Amino acid sequence: MPENVTFTPSLLETDCLIDVRTPLEYEDDHIPGAANIPLLSNGERVEIGTIYREKGSQEARIRALELTCERFPEIVREISSVASGRPVLVYCWRGGMRSRSVAILLESTGYTVRQLRGGYKAFRKHVTEYFERFTPPAPLFILHGMTGSGKTSFLNSLNQELFNIIDLEGLARHRGSAFGALGFENQPTQKKFETYLWNSFRTAENGRPIILEGESRRIGSVALPGELYEKMGKSVRIWCHASIETRIKQLSLEYGYEKYREEMEDALLRIRKKLGHKHYQEVRRTLDEWNVEALARELVTNYYDKLYYRNRDWTADFELSLDEPEKARESLAAFIRNFRMDSILNSAP
Repeated sequence: MPENVTFTPSLLETDCLIDVRTPLEYEDDHIPGAANIPLLSNGERVEIGTIYREKGSQEARIRALELTCERFPEIVREISSVASGRPVLVYCWRGGMRSRSVAILLESTGYTVRQLRGGYKAFRKHVTEYFERFTPPAPLFILHGMTGSGKTSFLNSLNQELFNIIDLEGLARHRGSAFGALGFENQPTQKKFETYLWNSFRTAENGRPIILEGESRRIGSVALPGELYEKMGKSVRIWCHASIETRIKQLSLEYGYEKYREEMEDALLRIRKKLGHKHYQEVRRTLDEWNVEALARELVTNYYDKLYYRNRDWTADFELSLDEPEKARESLAAFIRNFRMDSILNSAP
């Protein structure tokens, strides 16, 4: 019988992970790097589940064999093609019949194969516990600032040989504001978002500072898991500011595509009450005229600046102007370098 192994992150580096769940289960979330080679299709899984409930496990297993036995050679060939000589680790929902069947099939044809104990549920438990007791693998530096200051663009322009960069908005596929969905496809599921985050922290280069953008607990439809939000609040805070003209230019670049027009109309309707009748009419007029800069100015002055960071009750550890990004990158690098040196000196006996 194939060996059962407990999940550890190191398996992602050593084994070829094969997810034999259905495509729908895989799309909902999966272990990073795993290839989806399903034993059952989405419809077949529903059928087997119905038989199991109505006629029992033996009838369900017989029907599953009828549905899949002709595909066994193809399954083996597919796994062989993606494994490329690596040891194979097979998993399903909870380490049951689906992964055991494929593991036995592979072993019978001469492959080195193991089965993941507890399946995807064991991996999911690992991710959940990681954030419930979250300890950053390196110091966190959080970029805060008013909407349109260009924080996300600045974040992604930083030298990745010096810093670990985690783009929360990119992982969430949402900018976190009323207009945050523009330019993104559907957001990931909460589970998939947490997996993205876990993998980003897992692969962060040890010792390099981790830089993230300050966010609310929720980013669109997903939320920061576990203790991450609280730990970010206790980390080094950097206040990014920019002139009103820089912010208008930045927002115009992000939102100034007519293909977003219908989505912008919907977003405006959602914030109509917060804008008030007068300002809503003015913003809607600039949108109808497709005057993107005027639209951005109205949103900055009459919405974003009145809503976000209005009652900031904390003092920044460092302030950074993003009007000149190159100078800002140099200033940030110098601040972090000095901050880390001070921390080392202060912790010395």
